[in-house]
Amino acid sequence: MRKTFQTIAILSVGIVAMIAGGYRLLEETASAQAVTQIPKFRAEGSWPKLPSKWIMAIVSSTWIDEQDHLWVLQRPNTLSAEEKPKAAPPVLEFDAEGNFIQAWGGPGAGYDWPETEHGIYIDPKGFVWIGGNGNDDQILKFTKAGKFVMQIGKGGQKKTNADTKNLWEPADVFVYAKTNELFVADGYGNKRIIVFDADTGAFKRMWGAFGNVPTDRAPAPLRPGITGLAMPAPPLSTATAPPRAGGAPPEAAAPKSAPGPQQFGDPVHSVKVSNDELVYVADRTNSRVQVFTLDGKYVNQLFTGGSPGGLALSPDPQQQFLYIGDGARILVVDRKTLKVLSDDRFGKRGSVSTHLLAVDSKGNIYTTELDRGTQKFISVSR
Repeated sequence: MRKTFQTIAILSVGIVAMIAGGYRLLEETASAQAVTQIPKFRAEGSWPKLPSKWIMAIVSSTWIDEQDHLWVLQRPNTLSAEEKPKAAPPVLEFDAEGNFIQAWGGPGAGYDWPETEHGIYIDPKGFVWIGGNGNDDQILKFTKAGKFVMQIGKGGQKKTNADTKNLWEPADVFVYAKTNELFVADGYGNKRIIVFDADTGAFKRMWGAFGNVPTDRAPAPLRPGITGLAMPAPPLSTATAPPRAGGAPPEAAAPKSAPGPQQFGDPVHSVKVSNDELVYVADRTNSRVQVFTLDGKYVNQLFTGGSPGGLALSPDPQQQFLYIGDGARILVVDRKTLKVLSDDRFGKRGSVSTHLLAVDSKGNIYTTELDRGTQKFISVSR
């Protein structure tokens, strides 16, 4: 009888273990499905709400801060003479519901405001960075209240990719908090990524396409389907080796073995740094996004077949998705493999024509479109 009870007890434990294992398997499967679900979006109407006394001009850039507030950089000088008296200031802040909070910006004492506003970025410490592409040689740093903090670069300088103190039409910036470094996509005039200390503005390093030394004369652009292929490269495909086992990034390919021009085109339009220390660069004219280490070592590239201008990373801790504003569409890309998961055209007007991108903590995407202002696309796949 005792053996019978022992046998029953052993069987019961085994059954419980099997059931528990089954539940764990179901949970792991569900978790895996949730992680691999491709994000989908729908347009949010009437976004944002600007005071009626003002007119918004061409919008060049947006960014989302730690409060999910939307920051907009626009170009008042593009309005007509009749409209300019009602022009809103260049920098606008809205809350998460699109309600107006504050506005500031423009020429002032101690700094050189850009001729043509281009990029805005709020860093992890809450500072506002602004750059321009109107033959500008500088980027500016402000507090959120609009108090001037620092200027990197001065106007009227000789235009060269070898200059470590000045820029030339910088398009986008990003501060990587772990190293407190400012990464600049420099940009419309120069053809490089240049890195500065975010507090002092001291030069750290720079590089061009494939990690090469940036030169002042770039080769002919690569525009698949537009001006012809400089080298064979099918659209929407990675051009180097796939990732190694375990999700680690691929080994760097020798620059001469990878297709495409060996220098960035015009412009180097966007730069983002992931939590796992990879630098993503939108090389718009060459229809590609290149990936580097923090030190500028080439890792991989993706040819989009379009005009990649805006980059954004999904807000999950792993930052699984890379969003690419590729002309009239937004690509959803698996960040580790650079596999394009979706290239749907979405928007309240039937399509988008993206300039730069931003993403909030809920995964919603904000686009800037030079001829249409800004749009918000709500993530519906959470």
